Amino acid sequence: MSPESTGQNEHYLTVYRRGFRTWRGNRPFWAGLFTILGGLPIAYFPYANMHLGNMTIAMSTTAGAGSLIIGVLLITLGLTMWFHSIVRVFAGVAAILLALISIPVANIGGFIVGFAFSLLGGALSIAWAPADAKGAPAPESRPEEQVYLGEAPEAPEAPERAQESYGTAEAPRKPMLFKAAAEADGGRHRAG
Repeated sequence: MSPESTGQNEHYLTVYRRGFRTWRGNRPFWAGLFTILGGLPIAYFPYANMHLGNMTIAMSTTAGAGSLIIGVLLITLGLTMWFHSIVRVFAGVAAILLALISIPVANIGGFIVGFAFSLLGGALSIAWAPADAKGAPAPESRPEEQVYLGEAPEAPEAPERAQESYGTAEAPRKPMLFKAAAEADGGRHRAG
């Protein structure tokens, strides 16, 4: 390769790894992974048989269908966190609720393992926030948020009788808070 070359060919594994890292950074990846890992034991254990020598232990219960439904829903919610991260809060709350429901329904929540992973995945999904271009979490700003504008402007001089009716010559100054969208709606909504 010559020094004038614009770059070198990267190994395809490096390209895939960087692509996966970018994909993983744009969504609640760990939340989805823990939720999926929590759904697997919840769905599996009621249908599993354990063999100890010549003895077979069946862990199936009368609520086997319920635990299968809970496990499949948790796996679906984990995939939803990965591929449709806009509904991460809903998916996180649903995963926490299903994890709590799995305790009485699905063999103590997949012998506590499925319960713990699902609870952790749901909490991570609720807490996750998308990052801005610099890598820091993006503030969720809305146009109706209040903005501090400093000291209140001087009020126009009021007539003497208006001041006398309130009993004070001058009201104390307070910082003003305006809504950012107050001017857009014609000034109907003013904060003071």
